[in-house]
Amino acid sequence: MAVDDHADATELRRRSDVLDETPLPGPGRFTGPATGDELPMLAGFLADQRATLVLRCAGLEEELAARSAEPSTLSLLGLVRHLADVERHWFREILAGQRDARPLFSSPASPDGDFDFDEASATPAAVAEAWEAWRAAVAFSDRFTAEAPHLDVSGDDAWRGKVSLRWVLIHLIEEYARHNGHADLLRERIDGTRGL
Repeated sequence: MAVDDHADATELRRRSDVLDETPLPGPGRFTGPATGDELPMLAGFLADQRATLVLRCAGLEEELAARSAEPSTLSLLGLVRHLADVERHWFREILAGQRDARPLFSSPASPDGDFDFDEASATPAAVAEAWEAWRAAVAFSDRFTAEAPHLDVSGDDAWRGKVSLRWVLIHLIEEYARHNGHADLLRERIDGTRGL
């Protein structure tokens, strides 16, 4: 018997096949260009990854602080806080040269402060603060990218040395994609939602 490529919709399917069936609020994904110039394509991929993070967290508030599993301190709220700091670091501190744009949630005294917080302190105000910081960081990053004359605009980082806007965009796509994999598992553990 031949395998039917157009299987009946009632059959079991892969997790990734449920992408369009979860009516959660949030930005659309996979809206960037698939052809054309490099800058819009990279910016589109980054926007898609950011939208994925928002969808992973949609409809949750206090549950955002739920930990993955002992001894890890990984949580959706920690990911939002971490990615706010990552965006600030690469776009404000390194590419824009704003050396006073330090991380908001981690520090030399608490390098994992973005993830290491008391779950009980994850109040609605703390959640709102994390999202506000993330949105502000994303808005700055998007403005910087849109106003950059080319992808070779660069800055100096203590870890990588000289980095270009091109490298930062690719690195942020990788950073979000890796953490969105974590977010997949965290969200499924919280309420069984998968395939967002």
